[in-house]
Amino acid sequence: MTEILQRAGSWVFDGGTIRIVPGTDRSVHPLRKALGEVAVPLKAVAGIAYEPGGRKGGRLRLRLRDRADPLSQVAGGRLPDASDPYQLAVDKDRTGVAEYVVEEVRNALLLESVPDSPCTRYLLPGPSVPLTATGTDGTVTFDGERIQIEWNWIAEESKTSGGPRRFAVQDLAGVEWTPAIGWENGSLRFRLQGTHPTLKPQHDPNCLLLWGVRPARETSGSVLLAAAVTARLPHPLAPERPEPGPDPAPSLEKSAPLESGTDGAGALDGAGAGAGTGTGPGLGPGLAPGPGPDPGSGARPVSGSGTGAGADTGASSGASSGAGAQLPAQPGPGAVGEVDQDGLLRRLRELGELRTSGVLTEDEFQMAKKAILDRF
Repeated sequence: MTEILQRAGSWVFDGGTIRIVPGTDRSVHPLRKALGEVAVPLKAVAGIAYEPGGRKGGRLRLRLRDRADPLSQVAGGRLPDASDPYQLAVDKDRTGVAEYVVEEVRNALLLESVPDSPCTRYLLPGPSVPLTATGTDGTVTFDGERIQIEWNWIAEESKTSGGPRRFAVQDLAGVEWTPAIGWENGSLRFRLQGTHPTLKPQHDPNCLLLWGVRPARETSGSVLLAAAVTARLPHPLAPERPEPGPDPAPSLEKSAPLESGTDGAGALDGAGAGAGTGTGPGLGPGLAPGPGPDPGSGARPVSGSGTGAGADTGASSGASSGAGAQLPAQPGPGAVGEVDQDGLLRRLRELGELRTSGVLTEDEFQMAKKAILDRF
């Protein structure tokens, strides 16, 4: 475990997660205190660096993968250094520790082969809710599902005439956060789904105006609320779900059902071989049924008997005490030229599997195999 403790906070790396805890000093920015502890998984990290700062020390800077963190996505690199939770001011006498932290994290990134590519889902959960953001002309609250905007006396009539605004997360297409910089006003805009005219922030009823009179407070509340909403919206790079297609066609090969309630073994009609002398349960369900006999070929379907005898006078008798099952019907000698060789080979393989699994005895296997090969 590697850690560095400073007045602005502490970073602790355990090999898989970097835990960033803000300090309690008065100099710590309100945004970092409001955000609280952040656990950054290693797979969300794109890089880390220590930037020397001369006599006053330096700064640790953590760079996350694109689209891994909803807060970083909303802020877009526009947060002041003092409020950025992924930066840590380092005293001059702790430079060695900061460089050691950098080395440990970089080695872990190499060992885990963490890519530098954009993420297709958020790897950090975003700020916890409920949250409240106070702007120049109103206040926004978010409970995790619904957003409400209450206007104050500064708001334009175009906003107050419609009363408080309320909408659910699923009604939104996105959130835009713009900080107030210098003489330029900022805003927190909620973009609803569908087509809507673009209005100036002071006239848009879905937008909170930020003058920047209290920059620390406005920045903290508005950007954290925007990040919490963004974390609950669909990820911009999430793969689209494919449209459901037609059901796959059913397989033409079905397992032959067991025939229960009989004591005799099946016999190949006209093959000159009985079903064998085993005491197991016939051929079992693993053998696929063969094609039906050709009316002109003279082949007849297989039948089972209660005494273990063949189906007619052309079959030898074989005693068996197991449950009977149907053997695949084979085409007669007159249809040799029309035989599906692939089907015959498949049934040979199935017979081999039944012998291997113990369903067929060696004698049963050889007799059934001979009956099939005689027609090949």
